[in-house]
Amino acid sequence: MRNRPSNRSPAPINMDTEPRSRDGALLRLLQLTSPTLPIGAFAYSQGLEYAVQAQWVHDETSARTWIIGVMREGVARLDVPMLARLYRAWSVNDDEALDYWSAYLRASREAAELREEDRQLGMALARLLRDLEIAEAAPWLTRPQASLATLFALAAVRWDISLRDAANGYLWSWTEAQVAAAVKLVPLGQTAGQRILSHAVLEITAAAAAGLSVDDGEIGYAAPRLAIGSALHESQYSRLFRS
Repeated sequence: MRNRPSNRSPAPINMDTEPRSRDGALLRLLQLTSPTLPIGAFAYSQGLEYAVQAQWVHDETSARTWIIGVMREGVARLDVPMLARLYRAWSVNDDEALDYWSAYLRASREAAELREEDRQLGMALARLLRDLEIAEAAPWLTRPQASLATLFALAAVRWDISLRDAANGYLWSWTEAQVAAAVKLVPLGQTAGQRILSHAVLEITAAAAAGLSVDDGEIGYAAPRLAIGSALHESQYSRLFRS
């Protein structure tokens, strides 16, 4: 027979195992990567919509291969190194470096839709950060080289989010948006989408670490189908997404 619980009061649990600033930074990262962040990321598929029409992506396995492949070999090798350089530039208020790396990122986009998506998301995040009293965001509302990574890095620096956590969060946010698009387009069930995200969890940390270690001369990637799909999506007859 089980013993009765003691009437003595249990010892208090020490919840302060991490500094309070760490807790705040984590919550800010969740805010920054939330699908409810009002920047319109849900409206873009980054070529995935054409890939589905062309039957390059047609089931859970091919969707997982496409999404995780682009994340690991593409976003992690371009956006994450850019995020790191922009993070450091914001940390020391280096306007010249901010302009240079933001322009570099824009020039690296392989299709007009990808460039326009990045600019619009960057400007939307700039508007939000301005309204949240991050004053440095305001000038980026009118800069043509505005990008999501530029303003994401600003938020991470001002909210004391570490660069490593920011990189992991950036990749997670991108992957989650792609999975949401695939669930609608293929279509996939919600459980299939969660299986893809579970596979992504196993990849993202290593992909972020690899991206943060890329030297200047190694930044970039080649993804012909992504570029072709993004370009052909511009004239696709029926579309759910803007890119």
